[in-house]
Amino acid sequence: MSAHDIPDIRRHLERLTAEGVDVVRVMYPDLIGTDRARDVLVEHLPAACEHGLAFCRAVYHTSPQGDVVPVAGGLDAGLPDVTVRPDLSTLTVLPWEPGVATCLGEVTDPATGAPAPESPRDLLRSVLARCAEQGLRPVVGPELEYFLLAPAPGTPTGWRRAPEVTGAVYTAGLRADPDNHLLRTLRQLRDLDIGVITGNHEFDGGQYEINLTHSDALDAADRSFRFKAAVKELARKEGRTATFMAKPFGDAGGSGFHLHLSCEATGEEGGRNAFDDPGGAYGLSATARHAVAGIVAHAPALAALANPTVNSYKRFGPDTLAPWLIDWGLDNRSAMVRIPPERGSGARVELRLGDASANPYLLVAGTIAAALLGIRAGEEPPAPLEGYGYDTARSGLLPTTLSAALDALEADTALTELLGKGFTSSFLTYKRNEVERFQRHVTDWEFTEYAYHL
Repeated sequence: MSAHDIPDIRRHLERLTAEGVDVVRVMYPDLIGTDRARDVLVEHLPAACEHGLAFCRAVYHTSPQGDVVPVAGGLDAGLPDVTVRPDLSTLTVLPWEPGVATCLGEVTDPATGAPAPESPRDLLRSVLARCAEQGLRPVVGPELEYFLLAPAPGTPTGWRRAPEVTGAVYTAGLRADPDNHLLRTLRQLRDLDIGVITGNHEFDGGQYEINLTHSDALDAADRSFRFKAAVKELARKEGRTATFMAKPFGDAGGSGFHLHLSCEATGEEGGRNAFDDPGGAYGLSATARHAVAGIVAHAPALAALANPTVNSYKRFGPDTLAPWLIDWGLDNRSAMVRIPPERGSGARVELRLGDASANPYLLVAGTIAAALLGIRAGEEPPAPLEGYGYDTARSGLLPTTLSAALDALEADTALTELLGKGFTSSFLTYKRNEVERFQRHVTDWEFTEYAYHL
């Protein structure tokens, strides 16, 4: 912390004190996009800004069940620290927790002062720096779905959809949401000031979608990360669970994480939508078409970031409206990449590949990196999909398992060079360990299928 930062911290302290805040929760994303955090008493905030908060680096390598995966730089290095400093530019009061404000944390390696190799936020920053070299500023609009669950003692999982209403597709109000969960959540998230704009009950019982406004890519990823953490926390306050798991129920569809991506030109043409061209094919600029070509070309590797769990691949299949083929189309929701009908300032691409379990920073970084590779290569995409998709005779197949997606990511050296070898190695090791643990686990299905008869 430098001398010129001190007045800024004092200004924040005065504001927090005036609003009755005595605790600041400093949070940052781990490798899978869940929030890690520490509560800091407000009088100790200046010290936290100056010296940072020490966390074990292996928090990036820790599974959802608390196992430390042997990723290089963690166990093998004696479990060293990372340093987390509050980013006060992201400071906001929590509407549902009196006396508490929250902010994001900047994560560095105390030995070098450089960003931690596994830091998802810094990975996205590095990709955006490459875009700036190309004269482009990516703009992202996120769409996320999730299931709300209520306790169900005596059932195999202990949870049920809340509510279990069927057929109330794309609705709002009490018909599909008799407890007004969505309305209550929208208002709380509005007061958190993360750019929430609309929400509705989604396709299946207990499933909801909430949309966020578009903004600079890093800001959009920050808001998506905070959105997921907030929705889960609000559900916990009511004794329920909100899950962004890709497909929590075998008899229901999955939850998506769709990204709308455009790019603004920088320099002399600053502010112009670089994806729009009334005279170009399909009303799209060459830059936009090259971006589509890049996303299509690198889709198998991108799946590892967009669909990052064993469960993710159970979301795919014919007639699921979840893309499992590598294609693109004009206003076609059965395609992996959809081009919405707006042009002009609204010209953009929508990647429908991601599921809700994806780490927002990694999904945004991977999508932009693939698009950038396409722009650099200057290639045109194949012909757009016409009609209803899911025809393997017309389009290639995406990876059907997490293992296959991880292999595709490792083999895609152009993409991994943009993402960085340090990050890629850590991610592959962590996720392959997840696959190995799953393959050793005896599931309920196996017991039901075999135990009595064999």
